[in-house]
Amino acid sequence: MAAMFTLGSCVVRRLGYGVMQLAGPGAFGPQADHATALAVLREAVALGVNHIDTSDFYGPHVTNRLIRKALHPYPDDLVIATKVGAQRGPDSSWRRAVSRQDLLQAVHNNLRNLGLNVLDVVNLRAMFDGHGPAEGSIDGPLTALAELQRQGLIRHIGLSNVTPAQIAEGRKICQVICVQNPYNLAHRVDDAVIDDLAGSGTAYVPCFPLGGLPLQSSTLSDVAQSLSAAPVQVAIAWLLHRAPNILLIPGTSSVVHLRQNLAAATVALPEQALAALAQASAKASERADQPAV
Repeated sequence: MAAMFTLGSCVVRRLGYGVMQLAGPGAFGPQADHATALAVLREAVALGVNHIDTSDFYGPHVTNRLIRKALHPYPDDLVIATKVGAQRGPDSSWRRAVSRQDLLQAVHNNLRNLGLNVLDVVNLRAMFDGHGPAEGSIDGPLTALAELQRQGLIRHIGLSNVTPAQIAEGRKICQVICVQNPYNLAHRVDDAVIDDLAGSGTAYVPCFPLGGLPLQSSTLSDVAQSLSAAPVQVAIAWLLHRAPNILLIPGTSSVVHLRQNLAAATVALPEQALAALAQASAKASERADQPAV
């Protein structure tokens, strides 16, 4: 398994597991194969995963109830990180939910469905444009979460889908132990953010660490072939190499793919492979920055 990282008062392996794919399509409704979903969770812990990322708005309620059924009573070292700040509409829409009452209800929903008395990590998800990070004050909702932390319902607080300005704002309100933003080989907007957080020992958790990657690109395929690895394993290994504060939570609904993802911790990237991936990453970033025509 991957090396360890100190996340607040918790110590976790850098390669964890994200459960979003254990809900239905679009993280809405139940997954068709309930038994396999439980098997994936149990296999993850059996293989050494002790950092699971979830939210009660996946489903809603679906993934947290699966976690509880599969793993409760939890191993002493298991850290479950969840997210608040959104709700699901009956049409599967995503709705911003950051009032004090919304957040109180979300925390209690997570506690109840996970079968916990206190949540290890709660990430406040900012949703100012609904998709990616966008500017807007997080003072109100983060202050409300900090109050719930003082009440003993939350151990640690993180931020999700945020800008550098929001991270700075958040740090003035409470200790921020992690930031969860989109980042991977093909999407590197947060390079400076990662380096800044690394300097303070703050975790950076890429959401969709494999999402949008050109996994069929010749460079990634060639590197993978040269290392007798799968392209997805190379992408994960690159993220682990990128910075020591990166914690990964790749998701899957397959036991086979779970094992493949976790085996990426053993993939070593030689300098030649790193150089090739850096060049491909730069080209992907250039394409992303080009205006649509």
